[in-house]
Amino acid sequence: MRGTLGRLVTVLAVTRKVRTDLEEALGQVREATSADPEVRDRILAFCGEHTNALHRSCLDGHLTGSALVVDPASMRVLLLHHAKLDRWLQPGGHADGDGDLGRVALREAEEETGLTDLVLVTPAIDLDVHSIPERPGEPAHLHLDVRFLVLALGATEITLNHEAFAARWVDQRDPDRLIASAELRRLVDRGLAVARAIPR
Repeated sequence: MRGTLGRLVTVLAVTRKVRTDLEEALGQVREATSADPEVRDRILAFCGEHTNALHRSCLDGHLTGSALVVDPASMRVLLLHHAKLDRWLQPGGHADGDGDLGRVALREAEEETGLTDLVLVTPAIDLDVHSIPERPGEPAHLHLDVRFLVLALGATEITLNHEAFAARWVDQRDPDRLIASAELRRLVDRGLAVARAIPR
């Protein structure tokens, strides 16, 4: 009886922790500025139906955190040529259970670029839901992306990891072949507007 009670308490504690992590993430979704209300509602509804949305084991989709990395000295944005998707995108990745999606975005930016003097700006500046195509061993699914501005305050030389073919600092005048989608253009425009408003 005592062993069964102990296991029950452990299960309840783990369940409470999962809910707390998810609530932290959803708080960041609710606080995001300049976000489309329909996208916000879609993410909140999805997470209401999928309590494991912080984990890749949620096969319908999962929460991700991404970083629009801006060099405030030049007002340029860092884009990576993503290896799996063969597109120019901002750094970002899976939450893997971490409810602090700002921390996820910052971690992914550091890992994918090698930059070390990065500063996270909160709250998030954008929300997006996009489809990830099916790949071997992985069904098609959604990424519910919470996007943050990250300032690069030090050296801007990039050291790529295996997740990207190339990296490039771009500005708003760059050709559409790099900022190819409307959602990426929206993110770049919003991020640069927020960066310009931050006192030097």
